[in-house]
Amino acid sequence: MKLIAGLGNVGEKYLFTRHNAGFMIADKIAYDNNLEFKEDKKLKCFLTKFKLNDEDILIIKPTTFMNLSGESAAAVMNYYKIEIKDILIIYDDISLELGRIRFRANGSDGGHNGIKSVIKHLGTKDFARLKFGIGPQPPIPSEAFVLQNFSKEQLPDLKSTILRAVEAVEFYFENGIEKTQNRYN
Repeated sequence: MKLIAGLGNVGEKYLFTRHNAGFMIADKIAYDNNLEFKEDKKLKCFLTKFKLNDEDILIIKPTTFMNLSGESAAAVMNYYKIEIKDILIIYDDISLELGRIRFRANGSDGGHNGIKSVIKHLGTKDFARLKFGIGPQPPIPSEAFVLQNFSKEQLPDLKSTILRAVEAVEFYFENGIEKTQNRYN
């Protein structure tokens, strides 16, 4: 079994904010596979499951809000006995321009509080991740920028990048991190 954790914030208020890029990708994967998320209060997430090449893949959207995302990721991993090598965390990256995605096999939190929480609760930095560019950041505090909606002018780029990210996630599960980095980074 494998796990995709799309990071974001729950609630209408945050639905189309930059910080919810992980949720947007998780939602698109679910939509493309005719899946519905169901809330699991014990695991602190919305969860759904599908098969890709005869392998079960869970998709979660933590309900803990961004800064506590690791609580849900760890709970799901422990409950389903999923290994670190079998997870992919998807989240927004302020240092990448909108339109860019980047896969990494491991790394620091880069100042991202959701990833900081995941590292803390998983006890390692060695997990695969897909960073979704939401930059460039204007001269305002990052906390304010990430909670803004994408502008109307950015919507075509947002849509095409989400489609590319979904394609890349499927490619990742079929081909591994190195080939995926070579193709999509």
